[in-house]
Amino acid sequence: MTVTPSHTPGSETDGAVTVPTARAATPAGDGADLASASASRKFLARATLVTASLSIVGSLLGLVRDQSLARLFGAGSDTDAFLVAWTVPEFASTLLIEDGLALVLIPAFSMALARRARGASGDPVRALVVATLPRLCLAFAAVAALVAGVAPYLVRALAPGLPDPRLAADCTRLTAIAVLAFGLAGYCSAALRAHRRFLAPAAIYVAYNTAIVAAMFLLGERWGVRSAALGVAAGGCLMVVVQLPSLWRQLTSRKRPPGGTGADVEERPVQLALVAAVLLFALCRQSQVLVERFLASTLPAGAISHLNYAQKVAQIPMTLSLMVITVTFPVVARALADGDTERARSRVERDLMLTSCLVLLGTCAVIACAPQMTELLFQRGAFTASDTAATADVMRVYAVGLLGQTLVGVMTRTYFSAGRPRWYPVGAMAAGIAVTSWIGAATVGGWGVAGIAAANALGITVTAGLMLVGLRTTRRDGPPSVSIRVRQVLAELSRPVRAAVIAIIAGAFVASRPESPVAGLAAGCLTVTAVFVPITWVLCAQSHASALRSVRTVTRRLTHGRSR
Repeated sequence: MTVTPSHTPGSETDGAVTVPTARAATPAGDGADLASASASRKFLARATLVTASLSIVGSLLGLVRDQSLARLFGAGSDTDAFLVAWTVPEFASTLLIEDGLALVLIPAFSMALARRARGASGDPVRALVVATLPRLCLAFAAVAALVAGVAPYLVRALAPGLPDPRLAADCTRLTAIAVLAFGLAGYCSAALRAHRRFLAPAAIYVAYNTAIVAAMFLLGERWGVRSAALGVAAGGCLMVVVQLPSLWRQLTSRKRPPGGTGADVEERPVQLALVAAVLLFALCRQSQVLVERFLASTLPAGAISHLNYAQKVAQIPMTLSLMVITVTFPVVARALADGDTERARSRVERDLMLTSCLVLLGTCAVIACAPQMTELLFQRGAFTASDTAATADVMRVYAVGLLGQTLVGVMTRTYFSAGRPRWYPVGAMAAGIAVTSWIGAATVGGWGVAGIAAANALGITVTAGLMLVGLRTTRRDGPPSVSIRVRQVLAELSRPVRAAVIAIIAGAFVASRPESPVAGLAAGCLTVTAVFVPITWVLCAQSHASALRSVRTVTRRLTHGRSR
């Protein structure tokens, strides 16, 4: 399935991208602009629906994966060993799929597509692939081999207090394969998303989690928790397989769009400074996991497992809310490639508000119903009632930082959407990690895993605040970039936050009344929704009207391909 907007008069069709051309301000031109804007909105809606559907399926399979891990191996030392080894693919996922390669390659492919649309000589897209893919493959393979070779030392550095480091080292060697697989999967995903092909990239976590679950049930009795590590490696390979056919069709297509009428876009190769800035930021962000597991390894066996299960469930609202920018990030990158900074700013501000409201609704449900969620999802087999209580406590604390996590996810793409190096996000993330490390070290002795979760929430919130402040201004003499109206954004964000506090109190009270966890969860979620949605709507009514007027103005006056 490919989501493709309908072709409209006076537009250029670039693969699945409809790029309206600049035209004179005539009544006929305005009508074509409105038709093009309408087609673009319909395309974004369809693409978001496709991405949302597969993201939900992937998240549900992620829950099945965690349930299977809890049921088969519990929350003991074996699971702790696997989770330490799982740090490697988690790092690789952030660096190569979610943040790293996507932030570098989507703007690069967007620039190449813009040059192709304007009739540049040769094929800029294929030239970009030839210049980058072979070198990246060699780098991925070298890192995978290095991780496998130093696995025992890596485990000792990550979790010095781990009871069974040999098992963790064996799992690390198996998961090292995922470094190469995730690198290729991330490359395919970035290229396809820049081409406005979202089905295959959205399906990768469906394939990944399916492989892990299948490996645990098929090989768990014989291999123990090593079966999960093997499933991680197999899942990474499936991520590549599900995307290759679609990418191959894009790269071998002989269709070329007609020459555009806008100004030519300069050729800009992928800069080493940009790669370094993105990778350093992603490393800093993912080092939160290193800090958490390093501190948790000094606690009794099972602490790492409780933290992991709590995070995986609590992060679901963030994952689902960020699926919006999976679709809109290429839009922002292409708008900046065309020099349309106003369109990019408007899109980013709307993304900040929409994702914040979505994640806050999920945060309310997680905090209000954490015990019921944990019992229903995990309390069976080797996962005991005491594990449920410990995991639920951590989940509630961790969920406090979900808004910060979501804002950082949106703003990260904003900073790097122009395809140029930005070092401010690295400094903001480093400051957040410093806060996480200091607070975590100070509280782990008295609060245990809950202290680690609180440090995580506070650290990422500090990072979100710093990154938001950094988007206040942009250099007038510099290249196109995004700046937002910070005061207005903060004022609008405060309204759903206030609604969330009220919804959490009401939801927690109602969820605790029934003895059945099913009834408690259902009652709590319904209460949260019934309280949060109308209060947020009332508080944001004025801003909704203003936003609607702004959208109408933008759709009248701006087109995607118009340069300033």
